[in-house]
Amino acid sequence: MDASFDAQRGAGAGADPAANAPLPNAPAFEILAPQSQRLPLVLASPHSGNAYSAEFLASSRLDARALRKSEDCFVDEIFAFAPGFGVPLIRALFPRAYLDVNREAYELDPEMFADPLPAYVNTRSPRVAAGLGTIARVVANGEDIYKGKLRFAEALDRVSRCYTPYHNALRQLVDGTRDAFGHALLIDCHSMPSGSVTTAGRGGGRGGTHPDIVLGDCFGNACAPAVIDAAEDYLRGLGYAVSRNNPYAGGYTTRHYGRPRQGIHTLQIEIARDLYMDEAALTRLPYLGTLARHMTELVDTLGLLPPDGLGPR
Repeated sequence: MDASFDAQRGAGAGADPAANAPLPNAPAFEILAPQSQRLPLVLASPHSGNAYSAEFLASSRLDARALRKSEDCFVDEIFAFAPGFGVPLIRALFPRAYLDVNREAYELDPEMFADPLPAYVNTRSPRVAAGLGTIARVVANGEDIYKGKLRFAEALDRVSRCYTPYHNALRQLVDGTRDAFGHALLIDCHSMPSGSVTTAGRGGGRGGTHPDIVLGDCFGNACAPAVIDAAEDYLRGLGYAVSRNNPYAGGYTTRHYGRPRQGIHTLQIEIARDLYMDEAALTRLPYLGTLARHMTELVDTLGLLPPDGLGPR
């Protein structure tokens, strides 16, 4: 971890995120880059940002702590080993409640805006219907975010300042990796509320009724079978309960970047939060360190997959 990352986390897991509010014209993302890239992988953490601006907090009917319900808390920390392991990690600094880069650029709910939306805006996606578009209407537990309606100009501004720079940088990382190694594997890193997923006959894991990890490859469309097979086998070997594409098959990043026939493979990883954090107190649990070590080993396993095995089944 670099010094700025340590400083941001040093305030404590339950600290008021307003303390991390960005300065004017602050960057939307950070790339933790290795001195030299050793493996054909790129890691992305799009939902772990916790820089809540005073302006955003003032527009919300929720306090800063309630807004954090939408964060993938500490996911960037779980994967922060990446640069030292020869793998770049890009992490958003803005919070998911402010803008979600794992959506199309304009998936927006027209009821949130005071003025009409242009025809190019996707107003009918399932994400919009759930209140979780590019600019979310609700936090993860269903509470409305805003006191009043927004102007479409605000959406344009957020996309321009946050969404477009993030995806431009991610595309450069992915394309540069493919050019250097002949193929690239993008791992999109997320967490899920522990009670949000239930499965029957899960096997392994901690003996409950929900999976520890959900792997998503858009039902085989986003990466070669060898990638998700290797990930599932490795994680199950460690005792984790693993679900594949149920209920999270992959969001916009997985669908958009995953082009196996062009040498770009994308895998989404969702980790149950109760493995590594107290979800009520928003604090780390001791297992976070073990989980980070296991993710390091997983990345190494996937990075060493033979290129000639990354074809269709």
